[in-house]
Amino acid sequence: MSKDFVANSLDMRTFARLGARLAGDDALTKFGRLLAESAVDAGPESRVRWSAQGQARPVAGAADQIWLQLHAEVTVPLTCQRCLKPVPVDLLVDRAFRFVADEKTAETEDEAAEEDVLALARDFNLIHLIEDEFLMELPLVPRHEVCPVPVTMATVDPDFEAAEAERPNPFAALAGLQRDKLN
Repeated sequence: MSKDFVANSLDMRTFARLGARLAGDDALTKFGRLLAESAVDAGPESRVRWSAQGQARPVAGAADQIWLQLHAEVTVPLTCQRCLKPVPVDLLVDRAFRFVADEKTAETEDEAAEEDVLALARDFNLIHLIEDEFLMELPLVPRHEVCPVPVTMATVDPDFEAAEAERPNPFAALAGLQRDKLN
């Protein structure tokens, strides 16, 4: 039996039962939320490479467990937080997911399980899962190891200091009012 699977509407139970495999090499532009984190126009050369393998693991006295092994990688141009220039950041996801009957069971079992536990859906969107996993892999503070331009680490701006010096002290005016009141 041959079955074609579509990544954005995947019947996980059948996919796992058949031990099916899907792979893709998609443009980063297909992943809108991840693209929104990008510093510059990613262009067609930014590619997301991914593969997914389904597996039904037998369990004594119970229904088979539905598993998905996901591997995905991409290089995303982010903004370096030191020099504010683009920095290419490699993201890699290599994770196993176990599927359970519903959201409540997934939430309960996910806390105790080493693997990620997801709710089984008849039309599971693998592309959204890949994007979610990449978003969780983004660094909090992207930066170059060594910035390509000199980074000024000054905390004082001379123009700001000069403007601050020219400003009259509000307490001097109050002191003047108090002197007038005493006289």
